[in-house]
Amino acid sequence: MSKILIRVESPDGTKRIQLNDETLSQLYAKVLNEFKLHPNESVDWGLYLDRAKNNHLPNSDSLHVKEVISHGDMIYLLPSSSSNESTSAKPDIGEEDEVDQYLIRQDELITRQRDEQLCRHGPTGKCIHCIPIEPFDLDYLGKRNPPIKYISFHAYLKKLQSGRDKAKYANLENLYCKIKPGCTAHPPWPKGICNKCQPSTIYLNRQPYRHVDNIMFENGQIVEKFLNFWRKSGHQRMGLLYGRYEPYDGVPLGIRAVVSAIYEPPQVTSPNSIEVKFPDPNQDKINNLAKKLGIKCVGWIFTDLVMDDPRKGTVQHFRGSSETYFLSAEECITAGYFQNIYKNYTRFAHEGYFGSKFVTVVVSGDSSNQIHFEGYQISNQCAALVRDSCIVPTYDAPELAYIKESSNEQFIPDVYYRGKDSYNNDVTKVARPLPVEYLILDLPAAFAKEPIYTFNEGTKLKSEFPIENRSELGETQDFNSLHNYMKAIPPHMFLDAMSNFHVLIFLITNQTVHFDNALDPLLEAIRTKNAHKAIEWSRTPEWLTVEHFFQAGSGQHMQMETWSCSRCTFDNEPNTNVCSICQSPR
Repeated sequence: MSKILIRVESPDGTKRIQLNDETLSQLYAKVLNEFKLHPNESVDWGLYLDRAKNNHLPNSDSLHVKEVISHGDMIYLLPSSSSNESTSAKPDIGEEDEVDQYLIRQDELITRQRDEQLCRHGPTGKCIHCIPIEPFDLDYLGKRNPPIKYISFHAYLKKLQSGRDKAKYANLENLYCKIKPGCTAHPPWPKGICNKCQPSTIYLNRQPYRHVDNIMFENGQIVEKFLNFWRKSGHQRMGLLYGRYEPYDGVPLGIRAVVSAIYEPPQVTSPNSIEVKFPDPNQDKINNLAKKLGIKCVGWIFTDLVMDDPRKGTVQHFRGSSETYFLSAEECITAGYFQNIYKNYTRFAHEGYFGSKFVTVVVSGDSSNQIHFEGYQISNQCAALVRDSCIVPTYDAPELAYIKESSNEQFIPDVYYRGKDSYNNDVTKVARPLPVEYLILDLPAAFAKEPIYTFNEGTKLKSEFPIENRSELGETQDFNSLHNYMKAIPPHMFLDAMSNFHVLIFLITNQTVHFDNALDPLLEAIRTKNAHKAIEWSRTPEWLTVEHFFQAGSGQHMQMETWSCSRCTFDNEPNTNVCSICQSPR
């Protein structure tokens, strides 16, 4: 079969790609990999036969490359809808969160009661002291107890729409830090650039609004189990937060991220570091599982804990104050990576999305040396700098980031921020280096006053199931552990047994019994808390196969299978706990 060689031109330069008889969807995958774009970004980019984007190549599994492209052809990787294009068509908002659709319909005014000291009118009158005010009134928000530092995203939208020409100021524009594609006046960078395609200078501003205003864990069991990894090993840990977004009345038109469960991806940890390889091969399966349960990935959490006094159970306080730092530059960049993947879909943006609701939670020691949870997001400006590979951490100062300089491979726009000089004067500074405090927004993280249990997490049961990817602690998810978990639970509590996020993760990721869509009726039973439907599902062939393993004592058989290293994928012997190739723990 003859091979063909094509060239792909993008704002980052031109690359050559060799092909056989791939489908166009396989071509998209190769191009995204070659230009180091995340698969989730495929909706933002398109392949075209010309720079004017007249001939679009569809992301098709049925159409083959050789049907539309010849050897030596040049194709173009361009944004699917550039921010400088104008159109009256509204984007498809099918992905817009329910909480956004709800808040858009709400009355934007904040009602105030009659002030007995200032108001001089009757109970039905209104004056300047009690008339309803806008949700973005900074004077009112600053006088709240405690003061509200940021307006909510939907209050920000109301502010944009408060002018005379509401439609004109309602459109949200994403920031781009790369050369605009499609300019035909000169060769691609580094041979040419002009004012039309060159990105504008960026002046970093403190973002006045937050996409999420509060983080709430449904119950303490969720984080206690997560923290047990550090307590047992002394190593740091990272997890992904799964839950939902709901209205939050602590801020006008606010949004709260509610955490129902924590998934711990494969990772290599130490007392001082966490190494996680992205993308996780099981991530799509777990996100699909969450969707069927009515939840989604809403954030990430990581520990940065150092024991202070083991007898008192105290931890050291070394971050979270003006003398130290809140987030390191590397953590800001990781948060930006996630926020760019988990976009905030909105009808008010030309491209259909703007910013992100994805939150960051840091577990560290507070000023009283107790374990403390603090929530953050990074600004949309920072996320854009991360997306376009403009920002890197500094080597020896965690509180400082650094804007890269232009090279033959990439043009970097000028980035400035406002700071103090040696005489305490306000001056404009080049962001080399850059204090990360300009990039982050803090938000409170706490626990529900009355515990909520989307998943049981062992609250009703005397049995517990191991958490995924903790084999270095001797905690392994296999059919032995599932058997031990189930045999301590009476049959009538089958729904309670299955209402465990970690059990469900094992069922969809194990390599022995493939549930696929056969798990859907059980997930619906868990979502609706229908015990009868759950027991009905326990009679399906898939679960009966699992029970057959239990009865046949196949737990021992399962342990005799080889195991695949999550880092290098080498198949190791069953009696080893460390990879023979890369020495990673099982």
